[in-house]
Amino acid sequence: MATHPAGPSRQGPSRLVPPAWLTAGLRPASAPIPWAAVARASVALSAPLAVGLAAGQPAYGALVSMGALSGVIGDTADSYRMRIFNIAVPQLFGALGVTLGTLVFGHGWAAVAALTLVALVSGMISSIGAVASVSGLLLLLNAVVGAGLPMPGPWWKAPLLLTLGGLFVLALTLLGWPLRRAAPERTAVAAAYRAVAALYEAAGSDTYDAQRQAVTASLNQSYDLVLARRAREHGRAPTQVRLLAQLNVLIPLVEAAPAAHLRARRHGPVHPSVPAAVRDLAAAVEEGRTGSPRLELPEPERPSEKAVDHALRHAADVVHEADPDPYNVDDRLGRPAALRVRVRRTARAVLFSGASWRYGLRLALCIGLAQALVSLIPVPRSYWVALTVTFVMKPDFGSVFSRAVLRALGTALGLVLAALVLSEVPRGWWDIPVMMLLAALIPAFSAKGYVFQTAAITPVILLLSDLLNHQGFGLVLPRLYDSLIGCAIALVAGYLLWPESWHARIGDRLADAVADTAAYVTLAFAAPGAPGRTGTTAESGAGEPGTAEPRTGATATDGDRGARLRARRALYRDLSTVRSEFQRALTEPPPTGTRASAWWPLVVAVERIVDATTAARIRVDHGAPPPDPAEVAAVERELREFAEGLRSSETLVEVRSDLPGDENGVLAPLRHEVRAARAIAGPDLG
Repeated sequence: MATHPAGPSRQGPSRLVPPAWLTAGLRPASAPIPWAAVARASVALSAPLAVGLAAGQPAYGALVSMGALSGVIGDTADSYRMRIFNIAVPQLFGALGVTLGTLVFGHGWAAVAALTLVALVSGMISSIGAVASVSGLLLLLNAVVGAGLPMPGPWWKAPLLLTLGGLFVLALTLLGWPLRRAAPERTAVAAAYRAVAALYEAAGSDTYDAQRQAVTASLNQSYDLVLARRAREHGRAPTQVRLLAQLNVLIPLVEAAPAAHLRARRHGPVHPSVPAAVRDLAAAVEEGRTGSPRLELPEPERPSEKAVDHALRHAADVVHEADPDPYNVDDRLGRPAALRVRVRRTARAVLFSGASWRYGLRLALCIGLAQALVSLIPVPRSYWVALTVTFVMKPDFGSVFSRAVLRALGTALGLVLAALVLSEVPRGWWDIPVMMLLAALIPAFSAKGYVFQTAAITPVILLLSDLLNHQGFGLVLPRLYDSLIGCAIALVAGYLLWPESWHARIGDRLADAVADTAAYVTLAFAAPGAPGRTGTTAESGAGEPGTAEPRTGATATDGDRGARLRARRALYRDLSTVRSEFQRALTEPPPTGTRASAWWPLVVAVERIVDATTAARIRVDHGAPPPDPAEVAAVERELREFAEGLRSSETLVEVRSDLPGDENGVLAPLRHEVRAARAIAGPDLG
């Protein structure tokens, strides 16, 4: 049985030790400090202040710095092309938001109605993707600021200055583009190769599962970066065509890894020359090496060894090829759908998604209550209440409950630093070095966790607000009270009033993954030319960047081998999402956190089932006898019953499954993993 995630023991030495779901966010992450982002943030937020002071308009400089702050927060992509979207597109939404907020400034109920509507739209579009999420955040964030702070007239000046700040960050970001262009994509592809090398080194050991998850994450990032460059334009993007060819050819190596893992558990570790060769390919990708590859590999004997040998030699040929065939590069995992298709699909998903409407309504309710409180009751500069609600209710950042607690703690820490600055540093040119230091802390602390990011952003916003309002030290305590009020509104109206928050049926998400796994089993072993069954997401390529329209009736012929690859990649991506959802649920208080902890081993078990299926398919492709169709049907039926059981139960109930079959056949490991998954029980949750 799989183990639970690392964390404190349930039987701690003292009852006074805080629970893990409360302290998880207080532990700083081990991520390295992004020094380039630190330098950009320092310049981007301090330079506008210096220009504003020199021009005798410090308020204008503060507004440009506010726009730059939004750009710094949104600069989360690696590739330059994606950074343009991540920074520029949200700035347009931010300009619209501050315009709407300025128009209803001081208008009481009109401000409440406008911000409530903006919150509904912001919440709904946040579910589309990363860029839309940041765009929704800035739309609401700037609307709240515009409705809460007096802006310089006329109405167009504030959005223009804020947008100018965001564009300044974008300009600083793109300074390295002429020299580095494809460097982020090349680095990501090379990192994917190194992750696969580490996967082969871990074959047969207890660290294999963790390393496979690292490979999935690395592949997701690499495909997101490379496919974002629109590699369909073969003639104008030869570098991207080559990178995509190198990334695609890594997939057979990933496919062969489960078979190598199974072989290593029985006969010893993988030969050291295999991971060494993969690492050499990573170096070739990063350095752009071409020529004739030289591989010194042992003679393969077993089907799994033949699969690895074949995949590695083919990868070496493609990696060292200077000009791959541009017309046979990006078809294996599917070409990106046309823009109009993606727009139509996205609009339909947003408008007809229950989850999108539920989140939009939750956010609208919280913002409406916050704005009603501060618009109808005289609380000075109380935009901070709605501002706090906006950050706490951000859906893709983690648990609302945990974020509310961490937001309060982070704000308190940030206010301590702000109090020192506002009380000891005179306003004027001293603001420039202070802002350089405070701005540099934002990307440095953001990499460590949400509470640290909040502590870094709080003094920056307060300093910029003081340049607009000239309140000085008097801002500190009101902002603490406003933060606590905003956190309370988010907890009550955004969490406790919604049963799905504290009574989440996390089994539904896992059940979908199990059903897709059943469909993948059928697709993997379907007879040549026979139609494969369609699952809920796996064959359609849901969530896989660069995938065309959903596929139905896929066949398992050699000519359509890409269907199986797309299904497996989409399934691993979905399982990665499920894992993230469970990680988020683990930070919730009981009973949700307790239930997620108990169900966690099933996530690992389903991933192992997918691995075992892939390993069996690889062994068949390289000489092992194919399984009896009745065995395949029995495994698929067991998985579908398993999925239905997960959907219909709030608790885990142990099920003894009977899966007869050839114990020496290729499906024996798969049947073992299915039985292990069915045998996981959680009687303590009944």
